[in-house]
Amino acid sequence: MKVIKPSYEILTPINSAEILRSLEKVARTCYKSEEKIGEGTAEKIIKMLVSNRHEAMIEFFDITVKFISNRGFSHEMVRHRLCSFAQESTRYCNYSADKFGNEITVIEPYWYEQGNNFADQQWFMEMGRIEKTYFMLLESGLKAQDARGVLPNDLKTEINVKANLREWRQIFKLRTSSAAHPDMKRLMIPLCQELSEKIPIIFEDICNNGGC
Repeated sequence: MKVIKPSYEILTPINSAEILRSLEKVARTCYKSEEKIGEGTAEKIIKMLVSNRHEAMIEFFDITVKFISNRGFSHEMVRHRLCSFAQESTRYCNYSADKFGNEITVIEPYWYEQGNNFADQQWFMEMGRIEKTYFMLLESGLKAQDARGVLPNDLKTEINVKANLREWRQIFKLRTSSAAHPDMKRLMIPLCQELSEKIPIIFEDICNNGGC
């Protein structure tokens, strides 16, 4: 059994200037003010649109992010209806195979302290017991799609999430708040901060307002 920490990777190349220029072209169609496009105008108009909550215009650019976390995280993530998802499937992935190292991989809980307390020890032993049961079911002749019923919520999963800029703003507002689950916040807060650095006009107000 392997225990790892959660992580994310932004798959979409981010060029803030190009993104803002493309959004400006879309937005100016509404006002038929294309003749006003010039140096620095993209930043100005997109900032105005975000400030005025006229966010329909920023739906015209998508960002894809790959998350590696537990299945509890992914269960919450797929609640966001306006996203597209591609997720590691426990139906088709047989973790006893060589390409998976002949073991299951689980995500270290946010509260885990490297086995230094009772909860850590119980969690670690239970993950090991589940792995053993899963492999025994496979050895008995069950397919991966049938044996997966015993796999834990902390099983590692990889999920690609594509959403437009407006939806990412909504995700960050919900998933970086004080009410969000810690498993969400430990990925969404750094992701929001990174995107705020890359495209500040789109995301900086969320971090500045305490979301991050």
